[in-house]
Amino acid sequence: MKNEASVPAALGLRGCVGPLRSSEPVGLEPPPSVLQSLLEEAADYLVVHRDFEACLETCQRGCEKLGSDWQAEEYEDSKDLKCFLCVVGIQALAEMDRWREVLSWLLQYYPHLEHLPPKILELCILLYSKVKEPQAILEVASSWLREPANRDLPEYGAIFELHLFRVLLPLHCWTAAEDMTALCAEEEQRQAASQAIATARQQQEESLEKTQEPQRENQGGTFCRKLLALWKLLRWLLESVVDHVLSLPLKKTFLIALILCLLMVRFDPACPSSLPFFYKLAHIFYRIRGTIFSPCYLSSYNS
Repeated sequence: MKNEASVPAALGLRGCVGPLRSSEPVGLEPPPSVLQSLLEEAADYLVVHRDFEACLETCQRGCEKLGSDWQAEEYEDSKDLKCFLCVVGIQALAEMDRWREVLSWLLQYYPHLEHLPPKILELCILLYSKVKEPQAILEVASSWLREPANRDLPEYGAIFELHLFRVLLPLHCWTAAEDMTALCAEEEQRQAASQAIATARQQQEESLEKTQEPQRENQGGTFCRKLLALWKLLRWLLESVVDHVLSLPLKKTFLIALILCLLMVRFDPACPSSLPFFYKLAHIFYRIRGTIFSPCYLSSYNS
């Protein structure tokens, strides 16, 4: 596959065939000469010539021949041969950066993906994990592990571990991982899986807390900045009002103060509770007038 998403032909797969060469034994009983030549030809296209399109076409021709009824009945190793052809075909798709087509391509030869051979499923999990798209294989691998016919296979434990560490935990599927752990037949493997799930969940929670702390600090700093800006605005308004009031003549200042007092302290002059205030105010005015216009004051003023 191109760029960083490329999966090299020599994937280190446990129990899975690597890049095949014509000089390497396939590990099967010798198939018919035509099918054997197709397998060797596909391997040469993949490894030697690096012609991935021709490799894929060769694998398709071989799988189509193995899909015929007479071929499947005549040779007992047809299933294994089809598996190896599909493995080489998957690697060719990966090298052409067409890894998204892998599952749809496999459906042509395995209509029920829960019956995939373990070697093919293992390769698919590794492939989608490498390209950072584990969700693409999530349903297929989960269905395969829940299939009762697959639980007795010797590769079941290895597939479970790959699915847990390469798919479920990276996707944070904690509930699905715990449910899948109950399918393990070995007690030791169940305990190890439960411990791994707990550790991964704790690490995620700690990571979220570390991520949220700077956010809370930023929010607190933003609130303080907004409060300070509001205080500066109020102080500016208050200073403006005070400067404006001080610039007015004394009589206007007293008049404004009186009006403000009437508005804030005694808003409704007709209210009975306001009458004592006006009585006191009138009495003060009468006393001031009486003092100013009294005979003694006038005589002293005239003299």
